[in-house]
Amino acid sequence: MPHKLAGYLAQKTALIEKALAYYLAFTPDVPPGLVAAMHYAVLNGGKRIRPILLLAAAELLGVDEGQIMPAACAVEMVHAYSLAHDDLPCMDDDDLRRGRPSCHKKFGEATALLAGDTLQAYAYEIVARDCPPAQALTLIAQLGRASGVYGMAGGQAWDLAGTARTLPELQEMHALKTGALLEYAVTAPLCLAQADAAVRRALHVYAAAIGLAFQIKDDILDAEGTAEILGKTPGKDVRGHKATYVTLLGMAKAKELLAAETTKAYQSARIFGTGNILLVLARHLLERKN
Repeated sequence: MPHKLAGYLAQKTALIEKALAYYLAFTPDVPPGLVAAMHYAVLNGGKRIRPILLLAAAELLGVDEGQIMPAACAVEMVHAYSLAHDDLPCMDDDDLRRGRPSCHKKFGEATALLAGDTLQAYAYEIVARDCPPAQALTLIAQLGRASGVYGMAGGQAWDLAGTARTLPELQEMHALKTGALLEYAVTAPLCLAQADAAVRRALHVYAAAIGLAFQIKDDILDAEGTAEILGKTPGKDVRGHKATYVTLLGMAKAKELLAAETTKAYQSARIFGTGNILLVLARHLLERKN
């Protein structure tokens, strides 16, 4: 990892961790087991890709970090809740998450379910309460679409149904399941910015390309990685007879598509100048190991 990127990621991650810890500090009268499960689901060493992308886009757009940080925390809480639910036996049934026992293995299925429910509700409360009032409703509506039936949850439903068998079907499913929250992260700061149509279009193209590239990379890592490196059980989709970019295209073609989508992200992000942080982050996501 280039030295400057390592410093940038460390700085932004520290800010995000501090904000998440602040939001997850509750009064003593709330159920301690529920709070412990929420902490476990969120404050467990995640890569913070979505809030980092959000803060990076905000920086390029000239949006004040303090105004958008609640939305950055909210999108990470939605992501964390989705992982806690996705690991449940009724869904993906995984005992590992980020190298540790999944939330339901640590706290039980009922508490993991409630922790996810609470994180989802709390994400909207944070945006409504702490984002600028004039933009809070837009941010809430966009997050709802990105996480609901037209976004992550809809994509998860298609994934569970196992009906995605062709490349276009797989891309559409992942545009919802994985891409929608990533697109929210990249584009949410636009509602607080004075950006022209070209910049808005470029960010949407970047977000869509990053979302697809992220999922292709996940499929490649799932085929090539180990539980120790990935922090979760590899090969589950293949064993469950689900289509992946690797099974549909083969490893070589999957890597070609990954490179093509990353190039598309590069080209759109160049509107902010050469060497900007979105370009660097696209390369980082391409080269990640887990």
